[in-house]
Formats: sequence, C-alpha cells, structure tokens
Amino acid sequence: MHPEQRKALQRMSPEEKLQPALSLYHTARKLKEAGLRRQHPDWSEAKIKQKVREIFLYAHT
Repeated sequence: MHPEQRKALQRMSPEEKLQPALSLYHTARKLKEAGLRRQHPDWSEAKIKQKVREIFLYAHT
C-alpha cells in the first residue's frame, strides 16, 4: 500500500471505511440477480431472490 493511501485510510472513520464495502456487496448481489435472470428466464422474482440469498449465505473462498 502506498504511504498516501495508508494516511488517507487512517484519517477515515469506521463508517467511511465501511461504505465502499457495502456498496461492493450490494453491487455483487445485483449482478448475481441479473445473471440468474438471464440464465433462468422462467424463474419467478421470488425464486431469484431466494437463490441469491442462498448463494451469498453459503459463499466461501
């Protein structure tokens, strides 16, 4: 990490640090929903939302 980046992060509040992570999380969910809609056009919105919940609940690295 560049020293200027480190300084910028140290100046940020926890809330300011959390916001980009939450934004990425919500974007990932929207992309997954869009992908499932494209792969399964016959699925209902409820089924898509349930599948996204399952995918994110049981995700691991």
